[in-house]
Amino acid sequence: MGLTREAAPPSDAPGRGMVGRTVTTALPLYLTMLASTVGGLVDTAVLGRHATASLAAFALTMAVYVPATATIAGAMRGVMPFVAAHDDDPDALVPVVRDSMWLGIITGLLGALAVGAVPLIGLVSGVPQRTLSELGALPLLMAASVLVAAVGNSATSTLVGLGHSKPVMRAGTTGTAAAVVLSLTLVNGIGSFDGFGLIGAGIAMLVSSLISASVAHWGLRRPAVLAGRSLSPGRPHAGALIRLAGVGVPLAATVLIKFAVLGVLAIAAARAGTVSAAAHSIAVSLAGLMFTAAVAIGQAIIPLMAPYLKVKDVRGMRAAVRAGVTTALGAVVLLGVALAVLRMPVLSFFTHDPDVRHTLVALLPLVLLVALTDALQAVFGFGLVAMRNTVPSLLAFAVCYGLLALAAAPLSAQGGLRALWLALLTANTLLAIAQASFFHQRSGRLAGPPGPSRDGRARRHSAAKRRPLTRSHEE
Repeated sequence: MGLTREAAPPSDAPGRGMVGRTVTTALPLYLTMLASTVGGLVDTAVLGRHATASLAAFALTMAVYVPATATIAGAMRGVMPFVAAHDDDPDALVPVVRDSMWLGIITGLLGALAVGAVPLIGLVSGVPQRTLSELGALPLLMAASVLVAAVGNSATSTLVGLGHSKPVMRAGTTGTAAAVVLSLTLVNGIGSFDGFGLIGAGIAMLVSSLISASVAHWGLRRPAVLAGRSLSPGRPHAGALIRLAGVGVPLAATVLIKFAVLGVLAIAAARAGTVSAAAHSIAVSLAGLMFTAAVAIGQAIIPLMAPYLKVKDVRGMRAAVRAGVTTALGAVVLLGVALAVLRMPVLSFFTHDPDVRHTLVALLPLVLLVALTDALQAVFGFGLVAMRNTVPSLLAFAVCYGLLALAAAPLSAQGGLRALWLALLTANTLLAIAQASFFHQRSGRLAGPPGPSRDGRARRHSAAKRRPLTRSHEE
């Protein structure tokens, strides 16, 4: 009969140094996300200078591409807790890595189908024929990019689950740098080369995804726990894929709900007027930049919680999430103060319209509060991810954001943009309360039944060792 190895408790006391470790892991992830955002802005600027029709076609494709890639990324985050649970056991970890690659391939193919169908989606949606005719091979190039990015996500999710965020940063920044250089070269050309226009942007994004995925998979072979192991996908295992999907699919659905409701809010803001629509779009971008920090921090706490999950140490798990909350609040407040101090140059970067800037300045306190509450719910949500319990988050989003979607149109008609953002703040606040409650409840369930304390068990074990051994009468 084989021996069962009991996981050793973490060597440090819960809470000691956790904030510092969270920052160390989260910062490279946040910088990677920022670099990706900057790369997207460069693509938009380059195409805007090339031709308005090209920019319109690119925007149409990105309207499908961005939710598709975000949904895939959400699904792949479900891999992280499985990786973190086996960070010291290569024999158990390697099958998880292989299964995560298959999950990336499957979700990538689904996302690629959606992006490849952009011409059909545009036709059904009533997009002008001029824009549709401009698309050319762009949807196919972007569909291939989605598939490659999904396979890359399988590697980055594994690295994050192991607490190795620097290789993720190298993969992301290398890919983004390649995208920027190629976009500047391939869209408008350089010297005697006239460029490929819109197709050049698609080529740039596909090559960028290939480079990023290659660097990520190369980095996957660096951690000691995976060194010398074959990581080829092999054949898929349905049961393992279902377990991974059981955590990842609710996360993906949550992302879709959020994207859909933010789209409803954008429509409601547009109905309130051109100034409201422009101000709302910029405000969402600013809140998104701050929320991205919380996403990076939330991912960072998953490997931080893993040692405590192994021994069902509820106090340690909750301390890890508190460290994430503290870090997220500090990050959002820091970014918010910077935005408040530099509000005029920052807002002038987005718009030269004084009416839009005035509206944004008045809206700024609400934007900061929305980002703050969104950050709180995200960190508690990632605490649930670490426990592989993501359905409560999906239910909370469905209720809170579902009600927000129903209230958006009448609220914007009655109170304009301010009422819309007050409603968003209310939804995020309720969501943060729900996520925190679910995390507290589900983490409490992991504790064993009441009984003797660990110290008491240790004292009895020590006393038993000191007692002399006697032979029983059966011997």
